[in-house]
Amino acid sequence: MRKFTLLASVLFASNFSFGQLFSDDFESYALGSYVGPQSTNWSTWSGTEGNTEDVKTTDLQALSGAQSVYFASTVANGGPQDVLLKFGQVYNSGVFTLENNFYVNTGKNAYFNIQGTQTPGTTYTLNVNMDAGVIRIDDGTTSDLAVGSFNHATWFNLKIVANLTLKVWKAYVNGQLFSTWTNGINSVAAVDYFPIQNSQFYVDDVSFDHQTYTLPALNALTTQIVTTGEIAGQTFAPQVRVLNGGTTAINSFDVDFEYNGLTYSTSVAGQNLASLASYLVTMPAITLAPTNGTYTAIVSNVNGGVDDTGADDTLTNLISPIVPAAGKLVVSEEGTGTWCQWCPRGAVFMDQFSQKYDGYWVGIAIHNGDPMTVTEYDAAFGSLISGYPSATVDRGVDVDPSAMSSQFFQRLQVAPKATLVNGALWDATSRTLNVSVTANFSASATSSYKLACVLTEDGVTGTSSSYNQSNSYAGGGNGVMGGYETKPNPVPAAQMVYDHVARAIAPSFAGYTNSFPATVSSGDSHTLNFTFELPSTWDENEMHIVGLLIDPTGRIDNAGTATIADAVTNGFVDGSNAGLFEALENQLDDAVKIYPNPTSTSTTISLNLKNEAQVDMKLIDLSGKVMAARNYGSINGTWSVNLNTANLNAGVYLVELTIDGTRVIKRLTIE
Repeated sequence: MRKFTLLASVLFASNFSFGQLFSDDFESYALGSYVGPQSTNWSTWSGTEGNTEDVKTTDLQALSGAQSVYFASTVANGGPQDVLLKFGQVYNSGVFTLENNFYVNTGKNAYFNIQGTQTPGTTYTLNVNMDAGVIRIDDGTTSDLAVGSFNHATWFNLKIVANLTLKVWKAYVNGQLFSTWTNGINSVAAVDYFPIQNSQFYVDDVSFDHQTYTLPALNALTTQIVTTGEIAGQTFAPQVRVLNGGTTAINSFDVDFEYNGLTYSTSVAGQNLASLASYLVTMPAITLAPTNGTYTAIVSNVNGGVDDTGADDTLTNLISPIVPAAGKLVVSEEGTGTWCQWCPRGAVFMDQFSQKYDGYWVGIAIHNGDPMTVTEYDAAFGSLISGYPSATVDRGVDVDPSAMSSQFFQRLQVAPKATLVNGALWDATSRTLNVSVTANFSASATSSYKLACVLTEDGVTGTSSSYNQSNSYAGGGNGVMGGYETKPNPVPAAQMVYDHVARAIAPSFAGYTNSFPATVSSGDSHTLNFTFELPSTWDENEMHIVGLLIDPTGRIDNAGTATIADAVTNGFVDGSNAGLFEALENQLDDAVKIYPNPTSTSTTISLNLKNEAQVDMKLIDLSGKVMAARNYGSINGTWSVNLNTANLNAGVYLVELTIDGTRVIKRLTIE
C-alpha cells in the first residue's frame, strides 16, 4: 500500500513438495467483474470488496488464456485500487515461493509489496518497484536490496523465493536469478498489489507455494553482497554477509572478494556465531570500473576446515555501473510543505539521494504554504506538479520522490552543454553575498540558454507550530519511512530539521534572459553575477549556492553547487550583472495574519498592504477541494475579513490569497 547471481539450489531444496498451494489465471471470473467477491483468497486492503479498491478482470492483455487483471493510477498518492492476495496464514520458516507475471505498459511503472501479518499495514516485509526497465526491491529499511531488469510492453515472470528459516531471499526474472539478499523481515502473510502514481500494469498467472527446510550440521554461506556504488568512479567498501546456516557454532572463516581482476581477502576469527546468526564483513575499498562485470564473494576455511555444504560458499552478482557524462550534475526539485501529510516521504528520499549520489546530484526542497516558502519559486514550480510531495529531475515530468532513480540515471548520462563553477565574495558584516556563476561550454549553444542561481539551506529549524510536520506515517500503519513511523503526527517543530530548503532564486525560475550572446562556441566561458542580502536568521555555514543552466525547452541542462566557503575559495569572477536580490523572508507573506488559529467557529484574516492590490481568496481542504472562493477587488492599507468555520469539519485547511498575481498560502487548523 501507499506505497547473474550464483547460489546453489541446495539452499532452498529440502523436503520438496510438488504442486502449488494456490494458483490463479483469472479465467474462472466473469469478464469485467471484480475479483474479490468471487474468491476466498483475493480481497482488498480495507476488506471491502467489489468497489474501486478492488480489481476487475480484462481481456486487453493475457499471458495464458484470455483474461488478466489491470492496475492503474494517476493520482499523487496512488490507488484507489489496493488488492490483497492472502496466503491463508503467516509463514515465518521454510521456503516460500511467490510467482507473478507482469505486463507493464511503455513509460509506466508497477508496484507491489508483501505483508508480514494478516492485518495489512502492520508489517511491510518487502517492496517491489518496477520502473523504466529496472526492478528495485527493498525491505522498508534498506533500499535496493535487489536490482534487476525487465522489458516494457511484454509479459515477464517475476519469482521471489524466500528461505524464511535462513532469512535468505532470491529473485528471478524469466527463470534467471538476478539477486540474493538477506531480508530485514522474514514473515509473509499476503501480497498487496497497489498502483502508485503513473502505474499501468497487468497481472496474470499468480501462484504461491511453501516447503519445509532442514539445517545441515556445519555450513557457512555467503548470503549478501552489500554495495553502495552504482556509478562508475564511485569508491566504496563492499560488505559480505556470512550466515551460519547450520546447527554448529562458527568460530572462524575467511572471505575473498573478487572484482575487476583483483582479489581482496579478509580473515575473521574469535567469533561464536550461533546457528542462523550472521556476520557482516567489511572488505577493502574498491572503485567501480566503467564496464559491466561481476563481483564474487567466497567464504572458506570454516572453523579451520571445509563445511558440509560447499555449493553455497560462493555468491556472484552482476554489476553494470552507470557511466556519467563528464561534469554532469543532476538537479531534483521537490515540492513539499509542513502541512503535507505525505511529505516526510519526500524528505527521506531527498536525504537518501544526497548520501548515495553526492557529487552527481543536488536537491532543492521548494516549500509551499509554510514559513519556508519562497513565493515566486513555489508558484512557478507548482505549475509543473500535480500534488505534494512531487519531484522533477532536471525539470522533467513530475514523479513521486521515491521514483526519482530512473530519471536520475538517465539524465546523468546526458552530456551537458557546459559545466558550471560557482565563485563568491561574502561580507559577514553586511551579510552581502556576491555570486559568480561561470559556464564553461564544451558544445555550441545560443542565447536561448539561460543561467539562474538558487540558494539552499540545510539544518533549518523553527519554534512556531507552523514548523510542525504533518505525518501520515506515524504509528507505522502506512509502512516504514525513514524513522517517521516512530514519530507523532504532527511531528513537533522541536523534533524537525529541514534540509535542502530553497531560500532564494534569482533572477527568476526561467533564468536570466541575457545570460549569453546569440552564438556560443565550444570552449567559450561566460559569467553572470548575482548579489544577495542574507537575513541574519540564515546560517551561512549551512548554505549552498546552486547555479543552473536552463536549456531552451525549460529543462535544466546542468548545474554547479558549492558551499559559500567553497565558492569563496573558488574565487569571484567579474561578469554580466543580473542585479541585486534581497533574499529576505517573504514580506508579503508576513503581511497576512490569521487569528485565532486554531479555531472552531470563526477566524479573522487580515492584510496590511503598502500599495493598492487586487485580492482573491480561496479556502481549500487538503484533498485540493475548494471550499469557498471570493474576489475582493482592489484593496489598500489595512483590511480584514471574518471567515465562518462553524460548518467545516475539523482538520487542516489552506487559505490561499492571490495579491496582484502573487500567491500566499497560510495553514488554518479547525478543531
